[in-house]
Amino acid sequence: MRRTDVPGTEAVSRTRPRWWAELPLIFLVYAVYSAGRLLARGDVTTAVDNGLAILRVEKVFYLNAEHPLNRLFTREPWLGIPADFWYASLHYMVTPAILIWIFRSRTVRYRAARTWLLTSTFIGLIGFTLLPTCPPRLLSASYGFIDTMAQYSDYGWWGGEASAPRGLGGMTNQYAAMPSLHVGWALWCGVMLWRYGGTRLTKVAGVAYPLITTIVVMGTANHYFLDALAGAAVMGVGLLLTRPVLRLADRARERFWTWRLTSATAPVTSGSTPVKSGSTPVRVPVPESVPASVTVGSRGTGSSIVSGGCQTSPGERLPGQRKVSAGHGPGAEQGADPEASPADAGDETPAPAR
Repeated sequence: MRRTDVPGTEAVSRTRPRWWAELPLIFLVYAVYSAGRLLARGDVTTAVDNGLAILRVEKVFYLNAEHPLNRLFTREPWLGIPADFWYASLHYMVTPAILIWIFRSRTVRYRAARTWLLTSTFIGLIGFTLLPTCPPRLLSASYGFIDTMAQYSDYGWWGGEASAPRGLGGMTNQYAAMPSLHVGWALWCGVMLWRYGGTRLTKVAGVAYPLITTIVVMGTANHYFLDALAGAAVMGVGLLLTRPVLRLADRARERFWTWRLTSATAPVTSGSTPVKSGSTPVRVPVPESVPASVTVGSRGTGSSIVSGGCQTSPGERLPGQRKVSAGHGPGAEQGADPEASPADAGDETPAPAR
C-alpha cells in the first residue's frame, strides 16, 4: 500500500510524478484560486466592517503591531522600498522555486508537499469568500495607516492599487486580506527548507523567510496581525487534511483504472474466444463453421481429425495417402509409419491388401 509523506511521517512513493502532468494541475488550481478571489469580492461596507472588527480585537489584546511597523516603513525608505519588493515578488517566486526543488531532489516527498500546499490554498479561498476583509491600507486615513506601495510606487512595477502591475489593480480582489496566504505560503516554504534543506543555511532561511514575510505584510499595511495568524492556521488545517486528500485521490485513481481494465477485457460477442497478445487481452472471433472439438493451435500427432467432417482412428490412413518417414525433408508428415516400405510411396501405387 502506498504511504504518503507529510512533515512528521515517513513515506515512499512508488511512482515518480511527471512534470507534464503536474504543471497543468498547478496552473489549474492557481487559475481557480485567482478566479475565486475575483468572484468573491463582497461589498465594500462588509469588508470595511470586518477589517475594523479585527483592528478592535487586536487593540483589546495589544496585538496591533501594524501601526509601529507601518510608521517605520513609511519613514525609512531603505526599509519600505525593499519591503514592497518583497511583498510584490517573492510570494510568486520562492514558492514555485521550492516546489520545483522538491520535485527534482526530493521526489518521494513531492506529492504530499504539493497536496498540502494546494489544499491549504483552497481553504484560504473559502476564507476570502466567507469573510471579505478590508486591509489596513484601504481604511480611512483617520486610522493611521499609509499604503507604502502607493507611496513608493515610482520605484517598482506596481501602482497605487495593491501589488498588481500598473493598470491591473482592478483585476485583483483587494478585500482578500483574511487569511494572509502570503504568510501561509511563506510558512510552507519555511517548513520545506527546514525539513529537507540539509544545511544550516537552509534551516536559517526556513525560519527567517516566514518571519520576515509576516513583518512585511504588516509594515506595508497589507494585512493585520490576525490575518497572519489565520494564514498559519490555514496551513495547519491543510496539513491535517493532506493524508485524507491523498487517500481519496488514490481511491479515485484505482477505481478509474479498474474501470478501464474492466472495459478493455469485457467480452465482445458470445462467439469469441480470448487470446492474449502481449499483456493486453485480445478477443479473436472463431468462425461458426469450425467444429467445437477443434482446439485453436493444437498440432497433436494423434488427432482423429484430418479434414472438416472426416475422422479416422489413430494410425489409420486414407487410401492413396502418402507416407513419408519422419525426418526425411521438410515435407515429412507427422505421425508417419517408420516401418513403411518404399512400395507404399506414390499416389498411383495400390495399397496392399489388409
